[in-house]
Amino acid sequence: MREQELIVYKDFGEAGQILYDMAFLMEHYQDEYYNIEDLAGLLYDCIHSLLEMAGNYGFYGNLWHCYLTNLLVNNENSYSRACEIRGEVEGTINKAVLHDIVIFKEFYDYDFTDMAAKLHVDCFSLIEDYESSDSESKVYNSRIRGRICSLAAKFTQDHTPEEMKATLTEFYKEYGVGKFGLHKAFRVVHDENGVQIVPIQRITHAYLDDLVGYEIPKRKLIENTEAFVEGRRANNCLLFGDAGTGKSSSIKGIVNEYYDKGLRIIEIYKHQFQDLNEVITQIKNRNYKFIIYMDDLSFEDFEIEYKYLKAVIEGGLEKKPENVLIYATSNRRHLVREKFSDKQDRDDDLHTNDTVQEKLSLVARFGVTIFFAAPDKKEFQNIVKVLAERYQIEMPEEELLLEANKWELAHGGLSGRTAQQFIDYLLGKRN
Repeated sequence: MREQELIVYKDFGEAGQILYDMAFLMEHYQDEYYNIEDLAGLLYDCIHSLLEMAGNYGFYGNLWHCYLTNLLVNNENSYSRACEIRGEVEGTINKAVLHDIVIFKEFYDYDFTDMAAKLHVDCFSLIEDYESSDSESKVYNSRIRGRICSLAAKFTQDHTPEEMKATLTEFYKEYGVGKFGLHKAFRVVHDENGVQIVPIQRITHAYLDDLVGYEIPKRKLIENTEAFVEGRRANNCLLFGDAGTGKSSSIKGIVNEYYDKGLRIIEIYKHQFQDLNEVITQIKNRNYKFIIYMDDLSFEDFEIEYKYLKAVIEGGLEKKPENVLIYATSNRRHLVREKFSDKQDRDDDLHTNDTVQEKLSLVARFGVTIFFAAPDKKEFQNIVKVLAERYQIEMPEEELLLEANKWELAHGGLSGRTAQQFIDYLLGKRN
């Protein structure tokens, strides 16, 4: 086979080992120079690796096809990155890609019947129509694995390399490529290899409609985010207010709402702010829209990390990329702790007004600030009633509200979070 002739889809790393081993077998399984037991052992190793892959990724159907498809949708190269979210591009690169797709189609169409018979391997059929269990998949969730398995099946229906290339390009346009294409949310890890943006495998499937009330704050957040994903001017956004009022849930809902339009979210903590420039360097030339998300953001007097944040948001020589916004939540309106002494002339600071302005300048870099207030008693009771109906809790309304009032008095007061915890408590009591 011609895997060494690939010119765009190369550098698969460890993930490409099965491809290289299978290509070797396709070329040499009839070669009498090699020991048939050794060749059979290599084929068994490939079958083992494909079954392990199915367990890790949750793949089903033809595992060989799923494996090849996984290589194609994860290979970040000049063509796949150019096509992500935007679709087909022009230029000579298309001829180079078609050259590679011709080779990949040969792999897809390869008939293993003669090889399995020649090497006396009678279990190859296990990977040709594999049924996965719901519990399988440590790497991909059901949405992603279904997408890849469906694409693998679609490739088998493409009769020509041109059709297969068009199918793959359409996938890049709709979903993207690599980790940013397949996943919604990411975290930042700084290890011996430097700053890594790592997918979060399982995220909360929260949607804005799940948050009862807060229609005005949600509308402000939606308007800013829609402007962002549609390529119009948008602002960094600060959601502040009382605890448990849905600030974080709103941002999670935004990501789920606009993922199909290319929106991705990267969660970062304040001790990682010194890595912000490196994170932005890795994402600024991609076709996605990125929200850098900072939850429960606040700073004490002695913490200086906010200075890194100020420089990144606005103030450095390099312009912040147009595909990056910063969304933060906080219980503090001004983020940095203020003291009465900051406004008095009793300390050693000769320019006390400068101290105040230094602390206020961070929040000023958020063009949109949205306030989430704790609900009053009536609003709290309405949240409880809506949640009880949503989760099909059958209880007389008077009793429901009486128990809810008792719960909030002992569990943190009036908030949407308290209402949800009360509903979870009732659900947990069900037999």
